Amino acid sequence: MMKRIAFVLLLSIISACCLFADEEWKGSWISTMSTQSTPNTWLAFRKTVSISTVPQTLNARIAADSKYWLWINGRMVVFEGGLKRGPMPGGTYYDVVDIAPFLTEGENVIAVLLWHFGKNGFSHINSGTAALLFDAVGDGVEIISDRSWRCKVYDAYGTTGAPTPNFRLSESNILFDGRKAMDGWTELNYDGKFGETTIVAAAGAQPFGSLVERPVPLWKDFGLRAYTTVERVGDTLHCRLPYNCQMTPYLKVRGEAGKLIKIQTDNLRVVSQYSIRAEYITREGEQEYESLGWMNGHEVIYIIPEGVEVIDVMFRETGYDTDFSGAFSCDDSFLNELWSRAQRTLYVTMRDTYMDCPDRERAQWFGDETIELGEAFYALSPSSHALALKGIHEIINWQRADGTLFGPCPTGNYFVELPLQMLAYIGWYGFYTYYYYSGDSSFVADVYDRMHSYIHEVWALDDDGFPVMRSGEWDWSDWGKNYDKDILTTCWYYLALKAEHAFALQLGKTDDVTADAALMTNIESKFDDRYWNGEAYRSKAYTGETDDRSQGMAVVCGLASEDKYPALLDVLRKEYHASPYMEKYVLEAILIMGDTDFAIERMHKQYDNMINNYPDYTTLFELWTTRGGSVNHAWTGGPLTLLSQYVCGIVPTSPGFGTFKVCPQMGSLKEASAVVDTKYGQIKVSVKRKGKGKGKRVKVDVDAPEGTRFITSQSK
Repeated sequence: MMKRIAFVLLLSIISACCLFADEEWKGSWISTMSTQSTPNTWLAFRKTVSISTVPQTLNARIAADSKYWLWINGRMVVFEGGLKRGPMPGGTYYDVVDIAPFLTEGENVIAVLLWHFGKNGFSHINSGTAALLFDAVGDGVEIISDRSWRCKVYDAYGTTGAPTPNFRLSESNILFDGRKAMDGWTELNYDGKFGETTIVAAAGAQPFGSLVERPVPLWKDFGLRAYTTVERVGDTLHCRLPYNCQMTPYLKVRGEAGKLIKIQTDNLRVVSQYSIRAEYITREGEQEYESLGWMNGHEVIYIIPEGVEVIDVMFRETGYDTDFSGAFSCDDSFLNELWSRAQRTLYVTMRDTYMDCPDRERAQWFGDETIELGEAFYALSPSSHALALKGIHEIINWQRADGTLFGPCPTGNYFVELPLQMLAYIGWYGFYTYYYYSGDSSFVADVYDRMHSYIHEVWALDDDGFPVMRSGEWDWSDWGKNYDKDILTTCWYYLALKAEHAFALQLGKTDDVTADAALMTNIESKFDDRYWNGEAYRSKAYTGETDDRSQGMAVVCGLASEDKYPALLDVLRKEYHASPYMEKYVLEAILIMGDTDFAIERMHKQYDNMINNYPDYTTLFELWTTRGGSVNHAWTGGPLTLLSQYVCGIVPTSPGFGTFKVCPQMGSLKEASAVVDTKYGQIKVSVKRKGKGKGKRVKVDVDAPEGTRFITSQSK
């Protein structure tokens, strides 16, 4: 068995390389003559080229360990290019950038600033070498990275002292000494001294490995903007951002040389873990500086020493290139605010990967991503879909030789399997939801065999045909207490089988269709005998308080029959153990059971502290309070999906919303509306309740994109 799984994994990596590999590269990986591998190294590269005729398009393929900024003739072309390393172990992503619009006839200078993280993190694997790969070959033009480029260590950049970011982050704090700034170095006429370069590897060779084209768009750059408010208290500027966002801080000051300005956000510290901050050392006179390592928060804090006059402070928001094209509103302002904060939280947890939080970890935990990708279909434009597809390929390409899947990945310093998160992600709410809601089945054949090996070879079944609980490296079901792991394991395993069964049908794997159906039927037939005690679902070995999560999961799986709904609703009115992560599934169960008013009541109760006691926040917390977690955790945004999906009732009935239904569950709400952006265009739904008593009716207006069809039914 072990040899077979290892062989499958090898084929998967080869397949991924073949899928993404491009034509032969002419450029080579280049670095300084004294190749740098020190953490937080910054390199400046220059290349002067003469062009007689500028082609209509010229695609440059650019890779870096780890990030880069690109200028041509002094004009910014790319603000923070590159993705954290790890399409598969040892692999590197590259960008494709059309540079033709920035070129001119005659002399041109290509300037690249490279940031080498130089250390592993929860979402990055370090190659150990700071280097650049550049390859632009077109009609009459060839610009490739070779020994003709010039390079130097940009020694104005350094690392701050303590506190430094926690080990989960591959990024370092950035210290910049303005006295060593190379003004104008990106311009054509710069005459400063640069050194020679050396070739450190051929394209595709180690330590950088296979090259995979960036599967997500370059970041959206909102440009430099003024803060909402700026208040000075003593030596400190408190600069309010319009919302929690990914941003880089800017300053313009006048003063003496050698003064230290400290820059951080209100999200610098999460519990005992530190995030990213910056420092700037002034030079004499007037100067401006933007720290390029992104931070996030609601407020940016500048600590200004004596002898420095602040002329201006601003910020640049950057982020994943998608639009807030989804929407929801109703006559309950609390729900509107909850939906809005969930949308904002989702966006601030998207960049190189979906992440749990943008401050403490920036890690692609797959239980989090399962909820996030579901939210994206209702909150964002279709460009967001690519980030989920990236995660699907990564989790499969990082599958270990023993068949287990782990998160977060890509990773260089943390390798743990959380069995229930893995089942969630490869199952109905992860892989299948991505396929069904996006309409993209391109990945199914590529991942199926490895998905199958995880479900059927890593997981064992007991004599009754139920999955045997596994601990993995982290035996985690949810934050909090009173989780009935036996039932949760069965439910997540059942949903994984359900997803595989659907994919097996799609791929014509008849033996797997039959086998999966038999396993599912067996669980369905024995589930109540194994777990139902007449009042609730409980496993025999479980001794804690009745678990609300387990009741919810039994319903969303379809394993709980409708005759049990009244008893289950009674349980869920009493039990409140789920963290924000699992609360989504509890709320969905209540909506499936048809009690919209109770679902809304529970949303109010659970989210009251976040919404009403923190009116200045725009994001949702990791836990029910601010104690013990981050204040921007997208797994908490499950109600966003549910309000659009159930209250407004917008659900696809074929992949990608080619056909869909609108079956609103309004409860006592008088009106609600939603927008869902699909590959066909925007679905717009408006629902209004009219009349009272027996004469009440619900009016549903649907604006459907051309090429789609829909059905409606009466609100519950």
